[in-house]
Parts: sequence; C-alpha cells; structure tokens
Amino acid sequence: MFGDFTASRRQFVAGATLAGAAGALPSLVSAQVGGTAVRPFRIAIPDRDILAMKRRILETRWADTQPATDDSQGVRRDVLERLTRYWATDYDWRKIEARLNALPMFMTEIDGLDIHFIHVRSRHEKAMPMILTHGWPGSVLEFLKVIEPLTNPTAHGGKAEDAFHVVIPSIPGFGFSAKPTKVGWGSDHIGRAWATLMQRLGYRHYVSQGGDCGSVISQRMALQHVPGLLAVHLNMPAVVPADIARILAAGDPAPTTLTATERGAFDQLVAFYRDNSAYAAEMNTRPQTIGYALVDSPVGMAAWMYEKVAQWTYSGGDPERVLTRDEILDDFSLYWLTATGASAARIYWEDHTNNFNAKGIIDIPVAVSVFPGEIFRAPRSWAERCYTKLFYFNEASNGGHFAAWEQPRIFTDEVRAAFRALR
Repeated sequence: MFGDFTASRRQFVAGATLAGAAGALPSLVSAQVGGTAVRPFRIAIPDRDILAMKRRILETRWADTQPATDDSQGVRRDVLERLTRYWATDYDWRKIEARLNALPMFMTEIDGLDIHFIHVRSRHEKAMPMILTHGWPGSVLEFLKVIEPLTNPTAHGGKAEDAFHVVIPSIPGFGFSAKPTKVGWGSDHIGRAWATLMQRLGYRHYVSQGGDCGSVISQRMALQHVPGLLAVHLNMPAVVPADIARILAAGDPAPTTLTATERGAFDQLVAFYRDNSAYAAEMNTRPQTIGYALVDSPVGMAAWMYEKVAQWTYSGGDPERVLTRDEILDDFSLYWLTATGASAARIYWEDHTNNFNAKGIIDIPVAVSVFPGEIFRAPRSWAERCYTKLFYFNEASNGGHFAAWEQPRIFTDEVRAAFRALR
C-alpha cells in the first residue's frame, strides 16, 4: 500500500528536500514571501517582546481570592500566582525557541495564507508519511517528545518498519502560521489545506493523526475524501450518536438501553456540559470579545488556558504531575508572544459545532486510541456506528486529552500499533 513512498521522495522540489536533514538548523527566511514554495523558517522573538510579557505579568492587577476553597469557581489565585511568578522571574523562552530551531521548520503559502510546519523525515526507506495536528489550548509543542520515537524507531524500542515521516503544522491562527483575515478557515478548509501541504511535500499517500481540533480536522479530511489520505488515527473521536446527542442537548435522563461503558461516557458528557463547557460557548459565539483579554494579558490568558490544562490532563487537577512547569509555560508563551489568543479562538466560531458528536459516516480506515483521562471515554460501540472501517480500537493505560504531550511513549506505541496493519 505504501510502496510508492520511495519514488515520491525523489520527486521533492529543491526547497522541500531540506527537510531530509533532520536536526540541521534551517536558514532564516522571511515568512512574508509569497508563492507556493516551501521556505525554511527560523524563530527569533525580539527581546523586547519577552521583556514586555514578563513586565505585564509582574504588573497584573489581581482579582481577589475566591471564597471557595476548591476550584469550583475557577483557577485558584494561589495556584496561578505561584505559576506566573516563576513565569515572570525564572522562566526562559529561549530554551524552547532553540529546541524548535533545531528542527527542520518551514513556511508555505496555501490559499493565500502562510502555514508554519515542522517536517522531519525518517532515515528508514519505507517510512509512512503522517501529518499530526494539535488542538486548543495546545500547539505543535504537544508533539515534540514523539518526533524522535516516530521517525527513528530503532533507537526507541521499535523496528524499522514502525518508522514515520512526520509533518506537524500549526493550525491557521495558531503559533507561527498566519492569522486568517477572512472568514472561512474552519476545519473543512484546513483539512483540504493539509492535503495540499502533503502533496506539495511529495507524499502521494499518507495518514493523519489528531486529538481535540486535530481530531476534528482529521475527521473532516476523511469525510471530504481529500486526495492521498489513506487512514486516520484519533485520540478524541467524535462518535456520540445523533439520538444520544439530542438527549444530552435536551438534558433528559440517560436511556436505560445503554451499556455500562456507554452510560459512563454519557455521564462524563453530562458533567462536562454542566460544569466545564462555558469556555467553548464563549469561543463558539464571541471569540473576538474574549480575544482582547487573551492577547493583552498574559495572566488572563494563562488563567483561561491553565484551567483546561489542569482539567484535561490525567493528573487529578495538578498538571505538573505529568508536564513540567516549563512545558506548560512554553505553550502559554507561544500563544502570548505570537498574539494568537483571539485568532486561535476563532476556529471554534468557524466550526460552531460540538466536537464530540458524530458528523457523518466515515468510510475510510479509522483507528482510535481512548485515553483514560480524556474528556469522555468513547465506547467502541459508538465508534463502530460512525466508522465503517474501524480497524483498531484500544484503551490506553495512562494519559489524558493531551496524549502525546503527557504520555509520549504510550502515544507512540498506540500510533505504531494502529498503523502497523496498513503497511
């Protein structure tokens, strides 16, 4: 099935072949150059922007301490003060900037918009091309710990036949990709753009992986049958059947016909909609309104995002049990330094949809990994109703919503196992 990858590799344009030197520092090329070429890209955040971020943190006018002694009213002030004090005084953005610059990074224009992406090719001849898409409030940083195991499996407990070529783009409006200036850049459009990107890199056939927004985009790619897509792997599948979705929306009791696993998923969704979905309602309907605060105030933005990192990691509400403090702040700094709080939120408005409900029947091969700390643990029975070619379904032993970020080894094992059947 993947026998034409070697031939495709010989068809690369000169600019794209730079991706073969994984680990080499690409040259600095302006992200403003137009055209469809693949241009090397290097990050260079001005010192003044980093100093401004730290100054704004120190000058924060704090809300008074919440009367509640738990997080039922939101992120507790003592938790946020401790994190942001370190952010302002000891955190060093230059470390993650150097780590990113040590990877082959590129820009290319698609439909008038510059798209930033990491592209690391495996040295193994029959590696499988894969595009990995992050979510919100994540970024390409979610995948940094899995690049080496996926591209160089023989050095990380795998076999040569487990190898992948990986392409990791920043969603439009996120990170170093350009911010859309016109409406219409929802997940359908992004999915078509990803197909264009993979073809531009010389990949005639490839697979797609995603969670959160990346899951939505991967599924839209499948529903649209974008050129070259052979299969998808999802760690947040949208599988809630229409009849169950209507019951949830109406606030009615769970049907008595649900299995124990289905009832567990139903109850998780009830709790999520009742207690933790207000952020999505705001970004679905008024991303610009909340966007002013997200772009202006580092602490305000951190509170908005930290709440979800704390809730969605498999950490009992303490994300530093599974992520380092610097990893969390790397992600927050990326959003603030690129001023993408508003533009990233707009993808919710563009899709204006529920990311858990099934959107149609997907008839290309689909693999699903369910992580125990996910917002809801999708039952296999629901997945089988909307994925007619579900060829892999597994419940992982650890990890949450940010699977690759939290548990890179388990995530790597899941992706390897899922796509092994297609090689």
